[in-house]
Amino acid sequence: MGEPETTVSDAPILEREVTIAAPIETVWRFWTDPDRLVRWMGSVAALDLRPGGAVRIEYGNGAVMLGTVLEVDPPTRLVFTWGWEDPSEVVRPGASRVEVDLEPADGGTHLRLRHVGLPPAESVGHGEGWDYFLSRLADAAA
Repeated sequence: MGEPETTVSDAPILEREVTIAAPIETVWRFWTDPDRLVRWMGSVAALDLRPGGAVRIEYGNGAVMLGTVLEVDPPTRLVFTWGWEDPSEVVRPGASRVEVDLEPADGGTHLRLRHVGLPPAESVGHGEGWDYFLSRLADAAA
């Protein structure tokens, strides 16, 4: 009997929380407007903000993240799948899910990011990436 197949719903969850010194509508736009998104993550971005819409973020090193929008509830919740276009990468398109929840907070917006479905060996690297990019988001949106 083989190992049980891991699904996004039962995989480990990577979580990050940060308060950003900007109104919720501003932080939302930095996630959903491609021109603002690339101020803190990636170099080229395209988003079709409707369930089933495509997400594509190209990074300066040539890496490309491909995803599909699953939920859009402006300006409080965005959920999309996450994976790398390069077939040599472990996390393939659709293999993991990013959940972004925003709520007003004293001094700005509280952001909670959950990245679900990453293989354990990928969690550390993705966690470091989210730490880096969320810091850049806080600076860009402020």
